[in-house]
Amino acid sequence: MRIATWNVNSLRARLDRVAEFLQRHEVDVLAIQETKVKDDKFPRERFAELGYEITFHGLNQWNGVAIASRVGLEDVTVAFPDQPGWGDEPVVEARALGATVGGQPRPDGTETPRIRLWSLYVPNGREIDHPHMEYKLRWLDTLAAHAEGWAGEDLPLALVGDFNVAPLDTDVWDIAAFEGLTHVTEPERAAFQGFLDRGLVDVVRPHTETDTFTYWDYQQLRFPKRQGMRIDFVLGSAAFAEQVTGAFVDREERKGKGASDHAPVIVDLDPTTEGAP
Repeated sequence: MRIATWNVNSLRARLDRVAEFLQRHEVDVLAIQETKVKDDKFPRERFAELGYEITFHGLNQWNGVAIASRVGLEDVTVAFPDQPGWGDEPVVEARALGATVGGQPRPDGTETPRIRLWSLYVPNGREIDHPHMEYKLRWLDTLAAHAEGWAGEDLPLALVGDFNVAPLDTDVWDIAAFEGLTHVTEPERAAFQGFLDRGLVDVVRPHTETDTFTYWDYQQLRFPKRQGMRIDFVLGSAAFAEQVTGAFVDREERKGKGASDHAPVIVDLDPTTEGAP
């Protein structure tokens, strides 16, 4: 089974690219972040034409998450328990969507495992001293606490999406350029480490080079200069990680007119494989 995650930075603006990506890579399940579309405007028909079931959650022109699957989609959950809200009168934003995927054969008839998948768009944090940073840290800590319990349940667990944290110095092009900025601070990295301390595994890193990035800012020619960040992840429970046979970042999707500022992250699973790297 092939699972992908992609912050598309406006789904309607990049719908053709998403459709072509799904077909080119024969993706079975795609978790999408930053859809930027209300539910009543979501282009569900396009996914149906491609053979995908789709679930989505969007409240306004910001944020938004979705999951598309051609191998089964059930038990949808909007937001995780106690998900922190944002604002003077806190609103639980459209940043987390869970579903059980798999359990149906791929188009070629091969077996697919059932996976509990969460599509996640972690708050940005904005600035180190901004209230949004405190919101971000609470959001991550609350999610990590729940993930520990989810990882012990029957289904393999995958938390996928844009975490807006670069856990290692090598996850940015030049750590000196980030002095005083978000995404690389010790509190953010500690919050990310909280997932690993609770038994989740970064299943992509072992299959990619040290300088593999997933995000390049549109400004200052960051992409052609190779000045990127690794902030999009697939974190899996032990039961998920042992099925992983490969992973890669499709850097080509960051090229060309109308590209998102993020590249898709793709993971391959084989339910008959135990102890896969």
